[in-house]
Amino acid sequence: MPDAVRPTRAELREAARAQSRAERRGAAKAATRSALLGVALPSLAALGVAGAAAVTVQGGAERSTVAGAAPDAAPAGEQVPADGRTPDPAGGTDTERAARGEARTELSAQEPAAAPVEAPPAPARPTVSLPVELHGLSATYGEAGTHWTARHTGIDFPVQGGTPVMAVTDGTVRTQWNSAYGYMAIVKAPDGTETWYCHLRTYKVRKGPVKAGDVIAFSGSSGNSTGPHLHFEVRPDGGAPIDPLPWLLAQGLDPR
Repeated sequence: MPDAVRPTRAELREAARAQSRAERRGAAKAATRSALLGVALPSLAALGVAGAAAVTVQGGAERSTVAGAAPDAAPAGEQVPADGRTPDPAGGTDTERAARGEARTELSAQEPAAAPVEAPPAPARPTVSLPVELHGLSATYGEAGTHWTARHTGIDFPVQGGTPVMAVTDGTVRTQWNSAYGYMAIVKAPDGTETWYCHLRTYKVRKGPVKAGDVIAFSGSSGNSTGPHLHFEVRPDGGAPIDPLPWLLAQGLDPR
């Protein structure tokens, strides 16, 4: 069996150097892998990547493959703000949206308040009124007849018994009985004019203040009367009677 050939010192030194170079290369590769993982993995975590990072070493070359996609990645053509805030459809960040909301609130506050709706004015109260609603006269002032000891001192309204009788003017009412006039009411106006309402059935207001148009009594046929009707007189200053028709016409009222 031939003797083994021993390597020379030069060959031994070359082998030692090759082994040293191989060890240095291995240490450098390990350091490179650690550096790549230290940079890539934190960056992927900051970007919110849900997938895992796979690192493959082939032929001494380092290659990193990212598996999976970011769940909140923006659609194609849409940019996500660098601070991570989600834009709204109108555009802008949360701060810009809040600013727009404040602007809308200010504009709303500047809108004029709706004008108050005014209630329709109340109908004016009449200053004078006819004594009954029915128009038409059955007897006029100054007529002669068998029912009167002298000429007729007022006008007659041929109303049915129980018809409401109203005060012609504002004033104070009083009531009394008279054998000729029957149950009667007298309203004295502020200027002293008295209006008489005669042959009544009943009273609604026996005494006290009244307004024009207030119901004060109900018509009848009491006293010297042949049937239900209202006998009406006007007496300035409570004196002698005058023709009520011209007086009513002067007040803008026509009983005919």
